[in-house]
Amino acid sequence: MDKLIECVPNYSEGRDKAKIEQIVDCFRGKKGVKLLDYSSDEDHNRTVVTVIGEPAALQAAVVESVGKALALIDMRVHKGQHPRMGAVDVIPFIPVKNATVEDADALAKATAKEASEKFGQPFFLYEQSATAPHRVNLADVRKGQFEGMAEKMKDQALWKPDFGPDTIHPTGGVTAIGARPPLVAFNVNLATSDMDIATKIVRAVRYINGGFRFCKAMPVELKERGIVQVSMNLTDYSKTAIYRVFEAIKTECRRYGVNVVGSEVVGLVPMQALIDCAEYYLQIENFSVEQVLESRLI
Repeated sequence: MDKLIECVPNYSEGRDKAKIEQIVDCFRGKKGVKLLDYSSDEDHNRTVVTVIGEPAALQAAVVESVGKALALIDMRVHKGQHPRMGAVDVIPFIPVKNATVEDADALAKATAKEASEKFGQPFFLYEQSATAPHRVNLADVRKGQFEGMAEKMKDQALWKPDFGPDTIHPTGGVTAIGARPPLVAFNVNLATSDMDIATKIVRAVRYINGGFRFCKAMPVELKERGIVQVSMNLTDYSKTAIYRVFEAIKTECRRYGVNVVGSEVVGLVPMQALIDCAEYYLQIENFSVEQVLESRLI
């Protein structure tokens, strides 16, 4: 059977709909590739695309999208709430069906090699493709962002790219690429405009400050709505469940007299992650994914 791999590339454009559609068009109508979802956020100024496909077809589509993004996005004028270091900021590959992490890793490296040779974009391998311990965590790779990356990369012993030129693309910056397991991008919105409160709550839940093992988090200001957000990546939802982090955030909110006004999932989420939440909140005993009607419609 054919191998299927998921890819969730993040592009540093979330406001210009015409540019977004041109990038997303790289995944439409391509044999061996299916566009599953894409979402844009104006505050983050970022678009997240979710696609699935056979390795060769997926590689071709992703490489095409890198070229399109580099042609359309100028990082010298990019502003947004989300940390970023490149026009195509990060390209993760996730094994889905008849595929292994090794397959996803090989695809990441082949994609980086082709795109760097075609467009002169430098690539760092991260997560399970990382070539050194200090390159595993995306936050460490991205530290300094676009504005500080050229200076950071002068230290070639630590930050020589795995593919492409030794310094940033002048307008496209640099891209992280690699294999990783599925994650849940989960955000919680707070009924306050106080970034200090969001920062304190972030520190209570994220792993690097002693919080949940598989939670990465940062505070974000949603200026148009006049509120702040706890923006998270749950890198292993089976060990750090959505409901567990959500309840912890609500508890922390009570300390500061603030309410949660809503939450959101960015991109796609594994069904089991939501079933885990249903079991918790409804106190369902011995529930199984087999009891979900749609799981039987195959």
